[in-house]
Amino acid sequence: MKKYLVSINDLPPEGKEFELEDQEIWKEPLKEFKMDCQITSPLKIKLFVMPADAGCLVRGHLEGEVVVPCNRCAENATVKIDSRFDEYEEVPEDDGHARHRDGKSGDSHIVFDRNAPMLDLAEVAWEQFMLAMPVTPLCRSDCKGLCPTCGANLNLGPCACQVEDGDPRMAALRNVKIDKQ
Repeated sequence: MKKYLVSINDLPPEGKEFELEDQEIWKEPLKEFKMDCQITSPLKIKLFVMPADAGCLVRGHLEGEVVVPCNRCAENATVKIDSRFDEYEEVPEDDGHARHRDGKSGDSHIVFDRNAPMLDLAEVAWEQFMLAMPVTPLCRSDCKGLCPTCGANLNLGPCACQVEDGDPRMAALRNVKIDKQ
């Protein structure tokens, strides 16, 4: 993934705004993780980064539209993304184990380049994209899903499978009624 590194030490005290519209920020990880997700409306993120005592405050807004498989029927589900977020990125101690320009370590989006802390905006953008995605995307709120027996899409109509009355060993208990007192 292309790096969008910003030096935390060079940020003005009042902060600075960034806007990322490079679709490769999202397309490369989607391909790398083999995610079945298509970007239908360009994703863009606006970030405001303000330096703080031991890191930086990152505020942002991510918007766009993607198509993913429905969690119930596997048909296309359109997901509109409109997410606002605030997060604090703490500069890790540079004790020789800290993450350097191409090395990975921990969950911080801050890398060290020539011992200067740099915030990777592309990693912030990817993380916020993943957090904005629904856990169970649906093509529509009343999606009926697939028949567990034949796999037919129940949104298109009922399937030809016979409905069972349940476990035949429990047949004797079907007509039992319990009086509530």
